[in-house]
Amino acid sequence: MRFVLAILAFAAAAVMVGFGIAQRTVFLEPDKVTLGTVVENQAEYIVLQPEALAAHEGKQTITASGGDTVFLSYGRTDDVLAWIGDEPYVSVGYDAEAAEFTSEVVVAQPVEDLNPTPPAEAPAAEEPAEESEGDEDAEPVVVPAGSDLWLDEFTGDRTVSTTVDVPEGIAVMLASSEGEPAPGRITVSWPLDNSTPWAGPLIAGGALLFLIGALLVVWGVVHHRRSRGPRRNLPRGPKGKLMRAPRPSRASRGLPSGSSGHRSLGQARRIALVPVLLVPALALSACSSDYWPDLASTPESTAVTTPPATPEAEDEGAEASGDDRPEVTPAVTVPQMERIMRRVAVFTTEVDEARDSARLPERFTGPALEAREANYTIRGALPDHPELPAIPAAPLTLTLPQQASGWPRTVVTIAQNSNDETVAPTALVLQQETPRDNYKILYATALVPDADVPEVAPASIGAPPINPEFKGLVMPTGQVAPAYADLLLKGDESEFAEFFDPEGDVIRQQLGVEGQQAIADALPETADIAFSNAVGDSPTVALATNDSGALVAVSLTQTEKVTPNDGGTIGFESGAPGAALSGFDEKSAKGVQREIGIQLMFYVPAIGSDEQIRLLGWSESLIGASEVP
Repeated sequence: MRFVLAILAFAAAAVMVGFGIAQRTVFLEPDKVTLGTVVENQAEYIVLQPEALAAHEGKQTITASGGDTVFLSYGRTDDVLAWIGDEPYVSVGYDAEAAEFTSEVVVAQPVEDLNPTPPAEAPAAEEPAEESEGDEDAEPVVVPAGSDLWLDEFTGDRTVSTTVDVPEGIAVMLASSEGEPAPGRITVSWPLDNSTPWAGPLIAGGALLFLIGALLVVWGVVHHRRSRGPRRNLPRGPKGKLMRAPRPSRASRGLPSGSSGHRSLGQARRIALVPVLLVPALALSACSSDYWPDLASTPESTAVTTPPATPEAEDEGAEASGDDRPEVTPAVTVPQMERIMRRVAVFTTEVDEARDSARLPERFTGPALEAREANYTIRGALPDHPELPAIPAAPLTLTLPQQASGWPRTVVTIAQNSNDETVAPTALVLQQETPRDNYKILYATALVPDADVPEVAPASIGAPPINPEFKGLVMPTGQVAPAYADLLLKGDESEFAEFFDPEGDVIRQQLGVEGQQAIADALPETADIAFSNAVGDSPTVALATNDSGALVAVSLTQTEKVTPNDGGTIGFESGAPGAALSGFDEKSAKGVQREIGIQLMFYVPAIGSDEQIRLLGWSESLIGASEVP
């Protein structure tokens, strides 16, 4: 019976192991599904629409080839199409019924086509058309590489392949070298779950049965030998002695000298058992997680699902919520902003070291640009003059994008210096004028000590911009700059002093009444000084906070005019920043003047609040110096 059970165990083990191995070999399903297309149109851009990327679930492995240079980027669909603008492109979509990619050429209708020129004016329009054509030829070709709109981008020679995991609303753009058609051979692959959770149990169970069968065989052999036993009480024969045949020698029996046959037989049995133990061990060691059931997976939720809304209900909800307004989205996402800040930080380090004023407008504008251009000029004459604070890349402790449906777009962010915690965090305001422009720093301020920054909306939602004349704040944002300029000149005597919180406002001490008096006291008796403040030319930026207040960024220019009062002359001190910036090293009877650029960030509370307007960040630097005109 034991031998029968052993045979059954061996047969079952063979079936189980064979079926388990077959699941990982001949019966194994593909590990991915691939769709491809070849675009023959000569358009410069190809856009993989979100439905093409979402044709199957899982991460997308995108491969594009064709042409000498292949550029691949992905971003929000609206951003991708906004960057392309009026230029034609090939749109790659997905046909669910045919389970294949589709492609069509999309040509935007220029605005000029909607208002054709009257025939009588056609001859007069020919010459300007030729001039504009020449102007276009003179303009540099804009390439998509390096745009701040992309969440990521890749460039390669002849082919590019990358794996991404993009959510809904993300499109992929393909392009090539300047003026060359986009790479037209495109494949997208999605991973498939080809795990075989029963292969491991089958192989392991088969190995176990094989071991049980082997044990049954051993047990059966041992039992069979014991059942024979020694034979006792045999009938006695005659007592005559019989001749015995000579016993063969060890050599004739094939036994090695110095060992017994019984011992060699035991060694052979142990050797024979090695495959019995080795085969299951090898089978188990070859198994991976794909061979076994995932016991850690969460059970399916039994929560009650909400039935889908009917079209009538959706229409009613749209009317009730006012969905006829244009859809707004945050200007950037957090990963996108982190990528932008890394590039801005590297760029700033390079131009600061080289004092490259020609490249500065690529990433700076407005007051931030004026401050750095003046600093470069001063450092050119005075090498020991300190640089402006560097722009840290990370970490970003606050990212507040504007809710935008078009351009320009604004982002407020606060970056901490990870290399030196003693350096105050930098509050930045960045703006993007058009889809093909990169974000530029408009305001760069250092947070005041223990700055109490109000809570703001998450970056995934963004904040709406506040109109300069909005009456829902303790002071309209358009009046904050002139009111604070008056406060710096008059101090507590200003009619606006009650609106601003003096606690933590260090700029009042340096550039306010106290600071101005200290500068006047340091002048000789033969000179007089006059101070004036003016609102800067840069726009006021205001974004809403969670408590119905606003973060407001503005700029001021403070002018110090020094004139002689004894009929003599006066000039800049030799080796002073004013002399280095102006290049005027003579004496003048008219006097000299300096201009201080002040960048400010405030929190303006909502109307009805007990709080005052408080200063969050500021920076000041010399931006101009000259002889009094």
